[in-house]
Amino acid sequence: MNPQQPTKNVTRKLKIGVVSLGCAKNLVDTEVLLRQLDADKFNVVIDPPDSASLDYALINTCGFIRDAKQESVDTILRFTQAKQSGLIKKVFVMGCLSQRYNSQLSQEIPEVDAFFGIGELRKIVNSLGGNYRNELLGERKITTPSHYAYLKIAEGCDRKCSFCAIPMIRGKHISRPMEEILQEAKLLVQKGVRELIIISQDTTYYGLDLGKKRMIAPLLENLAKIQGLEWIRLQYTYPDGFPPDLLEVMKNSPNICRYIDIPLQHTSDRILKSMHRNITGKKSMALIRNIRKNIPEAAIRTTFIVGYPGETKQEFAELQNFVRELRFERMGVFTYSHEEDTDAFHLKDNISQKIKKERALKLMNLQEDISLQLNKEKVGSIQKVLIDSLDPEYYIGRTEMDSPEIDNEVFIKRSNNTLQIGTFYQVKIVEAGSFELFAEPILLNI
Repeated sequence: MNPQQPTKNVTRKLKIGVVSLGCAKNLVDTEVLLRQLDADKFNVVIDPPDSASLDYALINTCGFIRDAKQESVDTILRFTQAKQSGLIKKVFVMGCLSQRYNSQLSQEIPEVDAFFGIGELRKIVNSLGGNYRNELLGERKITTPSHYAYLKIAEGCDRKCSFCAIPMIRGKHISRPMEEILQEAKLLVQKGVRELIIISQDTTYYGLDLGKKRMIAPLLENLAKIQGLEWIRLQYTYPDGFPPDLLEVMKNSPNICRYIDIPLQHTSDRILKSMHRNITGKKSMALIRNIRKNIPEAAIRTTFIVGYPGETKQEFAELQNFVRELRFERMGVFTYSHEEDTDAFHLKDNISQKIKKERALKLMNLQEDISLQLNKEKVGSIQKVLIDSLDPEYYIGRTEMDSPEIDNEVFIKRSNNTLQIGTFYQVKIVEAGSFELFAEPILLNI
């Protein structure tokens, strides 16, 4: 008889499901966590269904407005139900909702094993039995398509917008050191990222807490020098205090997209004052006209809030006229969400949900007509397009005027074409819809 072989000590890898909800800023936090989990050799499943068999479910939540909060709560409940069914051993909740309503959530959903607030990644990793690694600063596991990534340049916000809960959730504005941002950008480009989307709660505020002056223009100027970086896209710029040197840098840097995301929120002076936006409708219009004067080809994206407390029919009509006159290339509309602990919460939320939705629909119908007219003007033009994905019939890409997931797309027939995801192509626009363009490639792999 052969002697019994010693039993090998095999430690099973914990299977951890990670769900990320909310904005791109939240997604970056999730990606930083995923890099730490990878370093600890955990078996990580991104966006698992609640029917998955897991040791841990980790949900990064959003607590910004009513709909986002409801989505977060619904997701938590689905996974706690899976826990009760024996599919999941433990459920952890992190992020903005957890930060804002920690004690309330602990009482109402006791099935959650632990709640973590903002900036507690180390505590999360340790609670999973891992080892948080300081040397991984600036490293992330990208969950977007590998050719583009979000780059967060600051945390928190110093603004006092009456409708917004972000400052109380995320704290005061803290700019990241420029050297740290540039190092992260270089690492991302080395990994194949060709488009960086610059984000924070207020990107044009960047640097004020570091050197007492706005430094978004010098930051972009330095990012533009990184070899291999084809597109740099700027989001979340604030209209009040918009730095004029930013436009000069954009004009002089071919790889900075002619695209400016600038949420205006409203045009009525009374509402803007109540919102604490520190700008008037007239000044907003002058700013947009100045951007177009300096960079005529720029695509301007904005968002508006309808149904703010006390918004009259006349003020909504003023907003409609503003949109008609300025003809924004890209636009989104939110219905006002009455958020506790914000300055606007003491106002009477006197616009019904029905009217809010009707106004949002009217504004978006107006924008749909404008967008169709602007898109038709592009038929016959040559555009540089980055291919993001494909479906059974089309390759799906974007021009520099479009941010992923929120803006227009370009569709190219797959028949007779062989294109690569993550690659830029010259295409000819042959047809236009309200929020999409159809094209044919004319040059391969530029």
